[in-house]
Amino acid sequence: MQASPTFNILIIGQNNRLQYEALLFAASLRHSAPGFNGRLFVAVPQPGPLWPQDPSIQNADVLQALQQLGAEILPFESHVFGAAYPYGNKIEALLALPEGEPFVFFDTDTLITGELTEVPFDFDRPGASLQVEGTWPKPTLYGPGYDGIWRALYDRFELDFESSLDPGQPSGYWRRYLYFNAGYFFYKCPRLFGERFLDYARTIRDADIPELTGQVLDPWLDQIALPLVIHSFGGGRDVVPGGLLDGRVSCHYRLFPLLYARESDHVVEVLETIAAPNKVKKVLKGYEPVKKLVIQRKGAKIRALFDRKNLPAREQVIRKTIKSKGLWLR
Repeated sequence: MQASPTFNILIIGQNNRLQYEALLFAASLRHSAPGFNGRLFVAVPQPGPLWPQDPSIQNADVLQALQQLGAEILPFESHVFGAAYPYGNKIEALLALPEGEPFVFFDTDTLITGELTEVPFDFDRPGASLQVEGTWPKPTLYGPGYDGIWRALYDRFELDFESSLDPGQPSGYWRRYLYFNAGYFFYKCPRLFGERFLDYARTIRDADIPELTGQVLDPWLDQIALPLVIHSFGGGRDVVPGGLLDGRVSCHYRLFPLLYARESDHVVEVLETIAAPNKVKKVLKGYEPVKKLVIQRKGAKIRALFDRKNLPAREQVIRKTIKSKGLWLR
């Protein structure tokens, strides 16, 4: 397997739980991927009219710990989204990255669990996470259906719709249409990708597209625009081998109670190992879910509630079980 060229990593940091997740991401990267020699950017939104409160990281201990792990704080301005749609941070932050340098974006609630440089990224062909459910669109009784909704978006941006389809999936089934989780994505240039991502997302949000009548865009806007952007640059499904990202090399855990309920022993071992050093642990104690579940090891109680080989089919059942034991911390 051919290793990837040098690339930058982008995650988002903010004055909330993301600052602690960013610290854990940075620690997991250094622990699990010693071969990574690119730059890790923690993009931080700056105060401005789109933020009623200061969103930037103000915790000096967090900032120092990130710096000690080799992370670079990257301030950026919010011109389009801000507090009204914080998921838009991942779009606007791209424009602050070094132009022309390959990048991989990860959602901050991710752990690196293997040697990331072994992932054979083809930065000329963008891709994104296929760990996704059919969350959007939700066709209404009177139409249009999946085909009509997605076709309208491809037509709006003058993209070829037919070549985006998976012919192995039946018409009207959500997996037939290009759809990603925005938990990670990559390309050769953040400026090119970011400008198009911003244009598409803003257009979908603001333009009058009749086929979108009745469709909920929040919080799915980034995941609606993302496949269009990827297709426009010649990317698509399975541009990296399966089993690596969202597999043995990275884990998009989303919430710590869910991590303990669902993820492998290796993921738990990585989390508890990177949280153990005093210089990291003393900072993480400021975040209650990590303090109780990870540092005080109460996550083991959640782990004992579930058989990882036979998990409930619905996440809601997992959440309800954890809540019944008073261990739902987020």
